[in-house]
Amino acid sequence: EFMQAFWDIEEAQAKAIQHLASFVRDKSALPYLLTFTELIIFAMKTHVDSLELQVDGCSVLLEILSQALEQDVAMALDENVTGSLLETVRKHSENEELLSLVCTLLMMISASEVTAENLRKVGVIPDLLSILRNFLHNEKICLSCCGVLWSLAASENNVDQASLRSAVPVTSAVLQEHLQNGTVMESACSALWALSLQGCLTENEYEPTTALLLDALRMNPERPVLVKNTCLALASLLRLSEIAALRFITDSKGSGINLIKDAYRLHYDDPEVVQSICVLINEMTQYDDVVLDMLSQKMEELLSEIKSWFSSS
Repeated sequence: EFMQAFWDIEEAQAKAIQHLASFVRDKSALPYLLTFTELIIFAMKTHVDSLELQVDGCSVLLEILSQALEQDVAMALDENVTGSLLETVRKHSENEELLSLVCTLLMMISASEVTAENLRKVGVIPDLLSILRNFLHNEKICLSCCGVLWSLAASENNVDQASLRSAVPVTSAVLQEHLQNGTVMESACSALWALSLQGCLTENEYEPTTALLLDALRMNPERPVLVKNTCLALASLLRLSEIAALRFITDSKGSGINLIKDAYRLHYDDPEVVQSICVLINEMTQYDDVVLDMLSQKMEELLSEIKSWFSSS
């Protein structure tokens, strides 16, 4: 009631948001989380010029969403929420601290298909790409933005092909910048996989993207999610291009076949990872030169072992 009564007074809204911050962690607040979200979003929209209020508002929203997730409380967020967050991004496009918070929020809410659709409607992709270009060094921002891109690209209702195609070189730049950060790489590889499935890569991008994905696999072989998504992304590229397949077996840093073998040795007991490796191997077999290389490296022994280990699958 206080926030509604003094909606136009910035200081009052700021104080109320700070008060909510101490309250949302209490379990008694659970029934009111959506109401709190709506009030905070309205305050942020009304006082969009206030950097401090935007930062505090986003921080409390993150706490609210974390609580909702932890307690399995459904949060149906409409276009008003996504539109307001995008307005914040555009108004404060140079503030790294705030953008980091907003991007984390966007990643969390984009997991919902409905909210992902709302994000598409308000045209979030060009803004995400601009943020990534400007703050490529920021690991948290890269992680979050690639997470949102994955959600948007993986959706069945995708219509924004032009924007998604623009995301390929930017996502590749994230991979190059953060090769040694497994968490960021996981997110970026997932985004590239989804983008490749949507047919967003051009012919000129097949070979360099293959090389980048091989580097990701080479640098982070111990991460099962990364290995799985990288193998699936590579499978998608090999399905489309013999050039990608040839780069896979002739990469100057080492053959992709050896990387597959190493990945299997590390994750032989993880059915999802092994399945992704099998999907990739299946795509490799459509090219004669690749098959010859597979035979020379005794890949049939690996396949026999997989077949024996997963005989019931």
